[in-house]
Amino acid sequence: MTYVEYVLALAEDLARKHRPVWSLRRAKRVCLCGSPLPCRVKQRVLVNRGHWR
Repeated sequence: MTYVEYVLALAEDLARKHRPVWSLRRAKRVCLCGSPLPCRVKQRVLVNRGHWR
């Protein structure tokens, strides 16, 4: 897997996990991870190019 492929796969994964959805319990839109919008969940992502060759 190349660095570019890794970054693209990571972006797709984060977009899938953190998107607005309707919450019936709260009767408003929230992030899919459960946080209120805007979602400020910090993701630990290793995208330092120094790790890739």
